[in-house]
Order: sequence, then C-alpha cells, then structure tokens
Amino acid sequence: MRLLLPLAAALMLAGCFGGAKVPPTLLTLTPSAAEASFDRTAAAGEAVTIELPIAAKEIRQVRMPVLEAPGQVTYVKDVQYLETPDRLFQQLLSETIRRTTNRVVIDPKQTGIDPGTRVSGILQRFGQDMASGRVIVTYDATATRGATVQTRRFTASAPADGTAATVGPAINAAANDVALQVARWIGG
Repeated sequence: MRLLLPLAAALMLAGCFGGAKVPPTLLTLTPSAAEASFDRTAAAGEAVTIELPIAAKEIRQVRMPVLEAPGQVTYVKDVQYLETPDRLFQQLLSETIRRTTNRVVIDPKQTGIDPGTRVSGILQRFGQDMASGRVIVTYDATATRGATVQTRRFTASAPADGTAATVGPAINAAANDVALQVARWIGG
C-alpha cells in the first residue's frame, strides 16, 4: 500500500500536464506588497471585487507565450504556470489591492454580499517579447462604481532572455508592477 500512494500521486500529477513529462520549472505569481491586516470593514458600495480577466487563447494556458515576430507565437521551453495566467493575475491583483489599500476585497463568487467597485479587464500581454528582450504585462482595466465606468491601460516590463531562469522572476516583477499601479488607481 505504501508503494501505491507515491505511484498514484505521480500519475495524478502527470494527468495535470496531459500525461506529458512535468516541466522542470513551474511558475506562479507572488505578491511583492507587504502583508497587511485582514480586519477591515466596508460600508455598502465600498468593497472591491476583482473579476477574472479576459485573455486571448495564447495567454490563457499554462505555457508562457513568446512573441517572436508580429503574428508569430512560440512558448518558453521547460516552463509552465501552475495555473493559467488570467487566474494567477486575478489572485495577485486581489491580494495586492488587499495589502496596499484600506479596501475590503471580496471574491467574485461573493458578489451577492455587495460587489462594490467591480474591476474587470483584458490581459492583453503576458509573456516574453523577443524583439525587446523583455517580458511584458499589459492589462486594460475597467472599474465599475455604481453607474460610473472608468477604463485605464496598465503596462510594465522586465528584462528576460527567454530562458526558464529569467522569465519567471521577470514575469513576477512585471505583474506585480501592474498590480501595484491598479491598486493605486482603485485605492485613490
């Protein structure tokens, strides 16, 4: 029985990657903003709800896209995300707003409580750009506050040579930069 458990776990993990060999590098996004207290209160309409961003098919998967030339997309070898970038960015944005503003952030599944300001958007870029030698994160945000709708584009980049060793830290830095920009916009 003890031998079967590790074998079963390995098979389940392989199933997460379509039966393919698990890549040597799995990426996630971690917030760079300092921890903050979760004890907060919000009056009606003051909470913030972060919706799952819309993302193109080349972004909405576990492989990191590389824009080789206009209209030509490949993927970084030996790198995969733990989850799709749209979900990772949603989680990062929620946590960054929670940590850097005094706002209550609720999950979209809890909007029956009081969605307050709803932040949605489109993740336009989230990967390596070979021409510039940088990873680029571009998020077109829409904030809906009652009957008011505002939009703004946020973008950041960080140097990376397209290898597994450089793209992970670079995408995390660029995504955190964008999340902090959005947090300042929402918190202001």
